[in-house]
Amino acid sequence: MRDAVGRIQSVLLVGGSSEIGLAIVRGLPRADAVVVRLAGPDRPDMERAADALRQEGVGRVEIVDFDACAVGDQTHVVAAACADEPDVVIIATGYLGDQPTAERDPAAAARIVDINFRGLVPLLVGVAQHLRGQGHGTLVVMSTVAGERPRVANYTYGAAKAGLDAFARGLAASLAGSGVNVVVVRPGFVRTRMTAHLKPAPFSTTPDKVADAVATAIARGSRIVWVPGILRWVMMVLRHLPETLFRRLPG
Repeated sequence: MRDAVGRIQSVLLVGGSSEIGLAIVRGLPRADAVVVRLAGPDRPDMERAADALRQEGVGRVEIVDFDACAVGDQTHVVAAACADEPDVVIIATGYLGDQPTAERDPAAAARIVDINFRGLVPLLVGVAQHLRGQGHGTLVVMSTVAGERPRVANYTYGAAKAGLDAFARGLAASLAGSGVNVVVVRPGFVRTRMTAHLKPAPFSTTPDKVADAVATAIARGSRIVWVPGILRWVMMVLRHLPETLFRRLPG
């Protein structure tokens, strides 16, 4: 629960080595005794992230092993989050994968879908149930503009994120009046390790700018955030562009 001046005392970051997720954690108004839990499959990276957070003044950082592809892993992550009353839960798990490989290999396609959507659904259900029970909290779900209208270059990833986006919005509606807010974040191209091998798209952004937008959204109680904001209007046009024209756009 937040302290007397509204600072956050407990945070769970799913995708514990995510550059965007960690930037969001750093951008939150944290209490002095804040507890941060990092959940993900890459323990060495999370250990490095935990050390960095401790050096920045976070006194208590815990690591929880979580693999979205492993059935049952979601249960112990929810249990870890429920060890106290989490103020903010951030779902920042993301896996771009390789689209050409996913078109040939069913297992590769399934892995993209599992990490970005299917494996997160039971986790979201469990976390939402707990937040509803405690009567407060914010659930931040990292979506993407790629889910608005999937492109040939990454349609498996886009489709998985579209599913996550739709589920999060439905979850938000089901939590109305419970004291719990769900923030769906739709950034464009974010310059991170995951996208370092790709040419930046128009309106590209950074983890810190995403974090700033999320902190503002949490403070305002917003439900959908576009980063940068102009993408709301860009995608409004692209959603209605005829397919023959849409396919001619550069990948």
